[in-house]
Amino acid sequence: MTENLIDVKIAPCDHFDPSLELPFYQTAGAAGADIRACLGPGESLVIPPGKRVLIPTGLTMEIPVGFEIQVRPRSGLSLKTNLLVVNSPGTIDSDYRGELKVILGNFGAVDELISHGDRVAQLVLAPVTQARFRSVASLSDTERGAGGFGSTGEN
Repeated sequence: MTENLIDVKIAPCDHFDPSLELPFYQTAGAAGADIRACLGPGESLVIPPGKRVLIPTGLTMEIPVGFEIQVRPRSGLSLKTNLLVVNSPGTIDSDYRGELKVILGNFGAVDELISHGDRVAQLVLAPVTQARFRSVASLSDTERGAGGFGSTGEN
């Protein structure tokens, strides 16, 4: 599968713990590469109910022009805890050079704990197509028309 690989350059921040793995795919068929929290060895962070926090990863990236990296939840974290990636999928643009941080929110009723090195999200490299937005006097008609949420039926 090496013919499908796109290089994404990664530069660790000064506070990156070199004992942590760079983003990696757990299996050969995985679409998302796991990324870890970089809080500092032995450190952890409590996320109270109803709160959102930025989880540092200690990494910056150079994403090729024409691509984005989507930050998505890990299914195991979402199943086993009340934590969700709040802006899912988050987008990292190709011209961003700051530290990658993951926004986690606690949607439960008890504190949740993130520890240094925990896998907190997965990264998916995706192509980007930009649109040309232009103003027109009217749009073509469709069967649905302007029908909104739930307008196409209950099932």
